Amino acid sequence: MKPTLLELEDEFTRLTLAPALGGSIVNWSVRNTGQPLLRHADEHALNTGLPGKLGCFPLVPWSNRIAAGGFDCPDGWQPLTPNSLTDPLPIHGSAWQQPWQVISTTADEVVLQLDSSEPFAYCARQRFHLGEGKLSIELSVTHLAERAAWHGLGLHPYLPRSAGTRLQAKAGQVWLCDSAKLPTELGSLPAEWDFRQLKALPDTLVDNGFCQWDGHCLIQQPELGYELVCQATGSDYYLLYCPAGLGFFCIEPVSHPVNAHHLPGRPGLRLLEQGQSAELTFALQYRPTLTVGARLAGEER
Repeated sequence: MKPTLLELEDEFTRLTLAPALGGSIVNWSVRNTGQPLLRHADEHALNTGLPGKLGCFPLVPWSNRIAAGGFDCPDGWQPLTPNSLTDPLPIHGSAWQQPWQVISTTADEVVLQLDSSEPFAYCARQRFHLGEGKLSIELSVTHLAERAAWHGLGLHPYLPRSAGTRLQAKAGQVWLCDSAKLPTELGSLPAEWDFRQLKALPDTLVDNGFCQWDGHCLIQQPELGYELVCQATGSDYYLLYCPAGLGFFCIEPVSHPVNAHHLPGRPGLRLLEQGQSAELTFALQYRPTLTVGARLAGEER
């Protein structure tokens, strides 16, 4: 059965949400042209019922993979089980696999909420606001269980990728990974992964966590006629996923590195007692640019 969709529009863009599919964004696009600003999700993608086929989904109460079948909390071991057919490890938390409830809607804002009991009791909220071509997402979690637990947050947007796509996202170091895609050591940035200056995405696979991020990100799409100026808060890390040969990439603002529950000091995680909360925000500003054809025409005059 096709999920119920919600839409927001401003003078420049249109946002489509699927609350029942993990509180996901289905599409965000330019109103007058239909140009996708997140990877386009067609009817087939929507009918799969899989948030990973859509435009963006929330990561609560952790981001990416956790090893060892769970993690230690002050009051004991928190077991986890694998939750994806494509990965042997528990991944991306539990919020993306549950239906969210619509709390409120206005002309420019939607608030969604999830009351979850897995893997422990928590309440997650997403506030989507659209105005003047700017999409703002506020993601928060409140711990509801009696026993304290470690929490992390993130967002998993999928973005269009073409030959001309350029990225700027300053970071200080990157986590190198093993074959299970778990971090092994923190190292300096290889030249091809150094996005302190605007540059093209690598042709080879990247699936790594970057740290010491200032929260700012610029994505230029000259062939598609726009750029996105982005800013995150509550996120000192980003995950970059660039699958080779596919028409999308992901830059994910996250509060902690992969498998932080088993790294020394549990970097970026928050130990929340009952009633305590954590928050992460991500804003993406759409800016139209000259197309290649228009630019060349201008140069010929």
